[in-house]
Amino acid sequence: MNDETTTPVPPVEKNHSFREEAWETVRFLFIAFAIVVPIRIFIAQPFIVSGASMDPTFQDKQYLIVDELSYYFGDPSRGDVVIFKYPKNPKQYFIKRVIGLPGETVLVDGQGQVFIKNKDGKIALTLKEPYVAHPKDDSVERVLKLGEYFMMGDNRAGSFDSRAWGPVNRDLIVGKAFLRLFPITAISVLPGQFRQ
Repeated sequence: MNDETTTPVPPVEKNHSFREEAWETVRFLFIAFAIVVPIRIFIAQPFIVSGASMDPTFQDKQYLIVDELSYYFGDPSRGDVVIFKYPKNPKQYFIKRVIGLPGETVLVDGQGQVFIKNKDGKIALTLKEPYVAHPKDDSVERVLKLGEYFMMGDNRAGSFDSRAWGPVNRDLIVGKAFLRLFPITAISVLPGQFRQ
């Protein structure tokens, strides 16, 4: 009976040159850049809530991820919380709720109740808005053209929105609130979205 013994082969040490290490680092950075940049530009981007116009749904300094992809395939719906460029200064970004859709007439009565009128001028929908904590006694009526959306903050008494500066064109809408990441206790998917 033969006993065979084997001697372990020591691992081969790779002697990488500085040039090889630098190339690996550059290659890694290039791949990471190629993956992250398109996602950041076309799919999702971070957004930090500033101010109290969306209280109580969103508080100041909450950290959101904005879904930019969905609106390439469909249009905003009533009740979506969207991020858009302010029509009077497109360098500023606002967060508001979609209230009125293209072709509709939005009526806010003297008690802050919101109605949607049809083409005949008759009330077709009375909005139920459980997310509104502080209604404002104001009166506005606005006819929306094609491609125009009427936006309002949930804190009606403290929101600077379409009641003051008019509708938002479709091309100014960046995306919808997809994920609330901060604070940890308020993490949620599609935060604030409401369907009637």
